[in-house]
Amino acid sequence: MTGQRATSGGTMRVWVTAGLMLLAAVTLVARAVNLQVMEAEFLQSQGEARYLREMAIPTVRGSILDRNGEPLAVSTPVESVWAHPGELLQAADRISMLASLLEADAEDLERRLTQRADREFVWLRRQINPGLAERIRELEIPGVFLQREYRRFYPTGEVTAQLLGFTNIDDIGQEGLELAYNDWLRGEPGTKRVIKDRLGRVVQNVELVREAKPGRDLKLTIDRRLQYLAFRDLKATVMEYGARSGSVVVLDVDTGEILAMVNYPSYNPNSSARMASEGLRNRALTDVLEPGSVMKPFAVAAALEAGIASPDMIVDTSPGTLTVSGHTIRDVRNFGELTVEGLLTKSSNVGVVDLVLSMDARHLWSIYSRFGFGSVSGTGFPGESAGVLRDYERWRKLEQATLAYGYGLSVTPLQLARAMAAIADEGRLRQPTFIAGSDNPPHSVLDPELARQLAVMLETVTGPEGSGRAAGVEGYRVAGKTGTSRKAAAGGYGDRYIASFAGFAPVSDPALVAVAVINDPGGERYYGGQVAAPLFASVMEAGLRLFNVPPDDPGLLMARVEEEAHD
Repeated sequence: MTGQRATSGGTMRVWVTAGLMLLAAVTLVARAVNLQVMEAEFLQSQGEARYLREMAIPTVRGSILDRNGEPLAVSTPVESVWAHPGELLQAADRISMLASLLEADAEDLERRLTQRADREFVWLRRQINPGLAERIRELEIPGVFLQREYRRFYPTGEVTAQLLGFTNIDDIGQEGLELAYNDWLRGEPGTKRVIKDRLGRVVQNVELVREAKPGRDLKLTIDRRLQYLAFRDLKATVMEYGARSGSVVVLDVDTGEILAMVNYPSYNPNSSARMASEGLRNRALTDVLEPGSVMKPFAVAAALEAGIASPDMIVDTSPGTLTVSGHTIRDVRNFGELTVEGLLTKSSNVGVVDLVLSMDARHLWSIYSRFGFGSVSGTGFPGESAGVLRDYERWRKLEQATLAYGYGLSVTPLQLARAMAAIADEGRLRQPTFIAGSDNPPHSVLDPELARQLAVMLETVTGPEGSGRAAGVEGYRVAGKTGTSRKAAAGGYGDRYIASFAGFAPVSDPALVAVAVINDPGGERYYGGQVAAPLFASVMEAGLRLFNVPPDDPGLLMARVEEEAHD
């Protein structure tokens, strides 16, 4: 009996053991089926998450080019340093070495990493020089990596600074044309999946998720050569007269293309330590001024159009003063009797006011408005000012009078250039543009015959008897108008001035328009004819030469013919 019980117990243990083994086998098979079939996709994704990563593919921002294809803004590849805080903290003894290379405080760096230990990505230094990048790469510090980025570079520096603006460290436009055309220039970064090793290094490219699309180039109407020469002359003038600032604008008469636009003071867009807002603004578009006598041609245009004046009509300006609503309007001296043409030649306030007060206020407002004053020019430049031109129904008699010689309204240098270009182009006004190839049809704002008469009258301003003699360019017939306006101060107008000159050449077939504005010149010389006219002449001469505009001065041409015949 005892033997049978022993045999029976042994058999039971065998069956129990076999059953347990079978159960274990079934459990393993079931688990395997579950892992391989039921949860395969989930487990695969979890596994890949531990070694498969998506990486951004940086894209290059489009270049900005001048009208001849010369670069004004380009993007260059650079390296940036980033870290995986957790991995780098495990090699804490290497942090001081890294901090030394990055010129950072080791304790501060370790504190930053500790505070962000739960993250996988922290920037350490953006856009470093190639030599430093190579030294960091050679150290092979765990958790420290380099990433390719692009940095914006401006070959022309301060010459085009306010015009182009700049980008931030992420290559996104912040000012100027970089901001206005950011979507066009920026491009779209791509994405790819890669396998990384335990040190975070890419060991295999798996697949391209999205291809990077580079930004598109932007071709401007700006001529880099003329831009440089205009900036050089503007800077020299501002410094010579101790002025606060200045601007120059040059337009193509036939197309409305902006060939040059410069401002001073400026700043270096390639430096991270940029100037304060004083140097950042594109004053030619954002700053307004009371233009002074530069507005007289448009007041005379209103008188011509209204039929109350003709170029040879006599106007008595004696005794050189005129009282309007208790306010005395003065000329620099008593000019006596002048023709309407002479009013522009001598820049008589009294004579032009006499004409303006003879017409309906609505008509003067209409002319000013048609020439673009009081509205933005339409360039699309960020922060462009519309200026100020109040509605004629709100004018008092004195305001109507002062508007005749450029007080009581505000304009930008670009608006002045645009309006003067309309006179040069026989009364056709165009929308100024920075973009090469823009469709820019004109619209008529003044009868062509009146515009031609006005152009001939303005030519006398740069003649021997005119207030803008210094604006003449040898070999060319030049038309234009000087402007000298007092700057507004608390309680009225002080003893600070804005000197300006707006004109075009050659009169026989106008090609270029230029406006020069000098803000707050110091010393005893502050008139537009003394300060701004020579600057205009220098810039206009450079433009006419660069664009191969033939001379139209008959006297000079005859002298050259005689000289060649003599030789």
